[in-house]
Amino acid sequence: MKIAVISEDGTTISQHFGRAPLYVVVTVDGGKVVSKETRSKAGHHTFAVNQHTDTVPGERHGYDAGAQSRHDTMAQSIDDCKVLIAGGMGWGAYESLKRRGIETIVTDVGSIDETVKLYLAGKLPNLTERLH
Repeated sequence: MKIAVISEDGTTISQHFGRAPLYVVVTVDGGKVVSKETRSKAGHHTFAVNQHTDTVPGERHGYDAGAQSRHDTMAQSIDDCKVLIAGGMGWGAYESLKRRGIETIVTDVGSIDETVKLYLAGKLPNLTERLH
């Protein structure tokens, strides 16, 4: 199983999915970490400056067709992962990832290693109140 974690430095979890430039992908076999790799991640830095257009009245931020397309682009490099862990993200990105079949967890734990350890032990809560 592969777990993707968003990061800015390769060791700590980024607080915002859209802004993080990296994924740290942890491969687990038999409940143990067997490898780690860093992958580039598309994000706000990748897209046009005016990427956040005004939302249509009655439409939530992150749910318009453009946002959904950006979320898909951000997730392409982790299609082989079953889990994504982030410090925070928008509801639109969260639901886009879930539709792709990626279990998405939002945490306040800072260390990637500690977070993966907690996840594997079944002790990592999903703090959806951190979604915006």
